[in-house]
Amino acid sequence: MIVSDNGTEFTSNAILGFADRMGIDWHYIARGKPIENAFIESFNGRLREELLNETLFPSLAHDRATVASWRAGYNLQRPHSRLGWITPAEYADTFNPRRDLPLR
Repeated sequence: MIVSDNGTEFTSNAILGFADRMGIDWHYIARGKPIENAFIESFNGRLREELLNETLFPSLAHDRATVASWRAGYNLQRPHSRLGWITPAEYADTFNPRRDLPLR
């Protein structure tokens, strides 16, 4: 299931048709209630402020490369407050698969 707000990019026939063809359920949060989807609202705000509002995309290939680069920085190099101001990569390194397995 995808949960989104009612923004125009999420109400277009193209995206809803794609979701339907893929068998993906779509749920809209209540109007004026961004707290219902706070994590993605925060992410979308950062994406818009740091990339989309600052970048002209002359082609789809340029768009894909630019967004991929931003996403890699966001996920691998940028400290996140929710993770105690360490990067997601550093946070992932704190897990030891053998140590973290439940005892049987």
